[in-house]
Amino acid sequence: MCFYLPILFEAVVFFFVISFVQRSLPVSKKCSDNKCSISSSQILDVFAPKSNWIDKIVVNSLSFVCLITSIVLTLVMCAVTFFRYVVQGDLYGFEEWVKLFAFWLYFAGAGLGAYSRTHVSADLVRAYLKKGKLRQSFTFLKNFLTVGACGIFVYYGWEFFYFGFMGPLGTGIAIPKTSAWRIPLWTGYISVFIGLALMLYYFIRDLIISGIVLFGRKSK
Repeated sequence: MCFYLPILFEAVVFFFVISFVQRSLPVSKKCSDNKCSISSSQILDVFAPKSNWIDKIVVNSLSFVCLITSIVLTLVMCAVTFFRYVVQGDLYGFEEWVKLFAFWLYFAGAGLGAYSRTHVSADLVRAYLKKGKLRQSFTFLKNFLTVGACGIFVYYGWEFFYFGFMGPLGTGIAIPKTSAWRIPLWTGYISVFIGLALMLYYFIRDLIISGIVLFGRKSK
């Protein structure tokens, strides 16, 4: 059953994004042959910052997680430094909490980066190709490959979480925990799955937008 869950999840995300775009896009009044045209600016307006309730929830939640985890990690590292070099002591098992909050910080940031399209990338297409069909085709291909690769990572992210949540036997018995504080490892693993899933959602958004720009008809 767990094998099909991430595949089903990816399919639901894909069709949800498609239906959301279809319902949200403002259609131009100029239509011919029962086909209406939309401009690329109207497409991007659908996913403008905080223009829909999904992005409001996602962005505000991820921003809150990033803020809290950043503060906690800073305080923990300051406390570790104080105890180690001033008090000449040590905080027992502090690295386990650092890893947990770092997981949530990194993958919440990854989701925000996918939303705002600010992930680091060597985009040679934009650098060397002029605007036109060739550039749009390469952009669509890049987004298609990105969605495919991210979909694979989402699947293994689910497997990663499921292993930590259900244990090596898949029965929920003897689930892996940290050695010092006995923190269940799935509490960190789930951030990997959530972050990758949100990245997949926004990469599908970019794929649909690039597909509409490439294959759609611009308004005049």
